[in-house]
Amino acid sequence: EFPLAILRGWECYCAYPTPQFNLRDAVDSSLCGQESEAQRLAEYCEVYQTPVQDTRCTDRRFLPTKSKVFVALSSFPGAGNTWARHLIEHATGFYTGSYYFDGTLYNKGFKGEKDHWRSRRTICVKTHESGRREIEMFDSAILLIRNPYRSLVAEFNRKCAGHLGYAADRNWKSKEWPDFVNSYASWWSSHVLDWLRYGKRLLVVHYEELRRSLVPTLREVVAFLNVSVSEERLLCVESNKEGSFRRRGRRPHDLEPFTPAMKDLINGYIRTVDRALRDHNWAGLPREYVPR
Repeated sequence: EFPLAILRGWECYCAYPTPQFNLRDAVDSSLCGQESEAQRLAEYCEVYQTPVQDTRCTDRRFLPTKSKVFVALSSFPGAGNTWARHLIEHATGFYTGSYYFDGTLYNKGFKGEKDHWRSRRTICVKTHESGRREIEMFDSAILLIRNPYRSLVAEFNRKCAGHLGYAADRNWKSKEWPDFVNSYASWWSSHVLDWLRYGKRLLVVHYEELRRSLVPTLREVVAFLNVSVSEERLLCVESNKEGSFRRRGRRPHDLEPFTPAMKDLINGYIRTVDRALRDHNWAGLPREYVPR
């Protein structure tokens, strides 16, 4: 059983994505649906995803020996930490841990969730903490940064409706939302600034770049974690990239929740973080962050 069915002329093949056939070089979509033309042009293939999951990257386990390097996967809440854990686990074959415990995540397959966060049996440890003492407990860190507008909305949805739900209209229209923005927007900034200041060895990863260019960015992440991963395994991750913890579709009544005053506040923090990244010899924030 294979995850891909490839039609070429009158022949059909079943296969996995490979470095030589990685599905990234699609032709103009106008050729699709022209059955007779596709059959005549033998150099073209039609590729279909089958109901079979690519299982080359689904095996995961704890590290066979305790890690000598204690690595954090640090982010502001709502920045995609759980999704990044899904990608890292499937790419490396090792569980990730957590500074917290979330039974829902454990039941969805994140078995490192129950392990003590300092056990060093996991490839990295999720944390939203900042502050010098908490940061200096780690030897190195992957610092995951997401557009604060998107992070704030995602975290507000989670607080109001859980991992996969959406906040109700009454939540957005209540005092709860502006209070949340006033409190959390500064945390988005201070979280990055603290890790830049106190982190011993960092890899800065932008959520948007991970979505836009998954395999190259993930290749950097696994290299930072000092894990050797085959190209086939990374391609398997690409075909299983979404995981179980991503909100589907648009939230109901897709209104603009940010007032001009909120935007002024958030844009100021964006400029501060952008400048700090550059001062620490990192590329600045992606252009789509500023200004809104």
